[in-house]
Amino acid sequence: MQLLKDWARANKYKRIPFKVTRTNHLLVKATVNGIPGRFILDTGASNSCVGLDEVRLFGLSSIESSVLAAGAGGGGMTTQISHSNELKLSRFSLKDVTLVIFDTSHVNAALVEYKVGAVHGILGADILLAGHAIIDYANHCFYLR
Repeated sequence: MQLLKDWARANKYKRIPFKVTRTNHLLVKATVNGIPGRFILDTGASNSCVGLDEVRLFGLSSIESSVLAAGAGGGGMTTQISHSNELKLSRFSLKDVTLVIFDTSHVNAALVEYKVGAVHGILGADILLAGHAIIDYANHCFYLR
C-alpha cells in the first residue's frame, strides 16, 4: 500500500506540519503578506481570520463588514474584511486571500491561561477547500496543492 506522503508528493501536494497543543488545537506557522505568524488550523471555521490587534503587523487594509462573527466563544462580534492578501504555509502559497478581522482576545486569553501562547489568527475551511486539503492527524501534518 502506497504511503500518504508518497501519494501526496506524486500528486503535487505540499506537506505542512502542525503541532498539537495541550488544548488539542492544531498550531500552524504561516506568513501573511510576508510576515510570520502562529495560527490555529480549524476545520470548523468557515473563514480564515486575523485578530484585530494584528492588522498593522500583517499590513492589512480593511473595510467594515456587515457580517457578524460567531464561534465557540460567542456570537454577534463585529468584523472587518481584508482582501488581496498573500498566505504562505511552508511551500504552499495562495494569492488574493480574503481574511476576516475580528477581536480574538477571548481566544488568546484562553490559550494564555492554558500556557499555550497567543495566536495571530485562525486558518479555516476556506483555505483547506482552496488547497484540496488532506489532514494526516497521525503524523501531525496536512497537505495542500
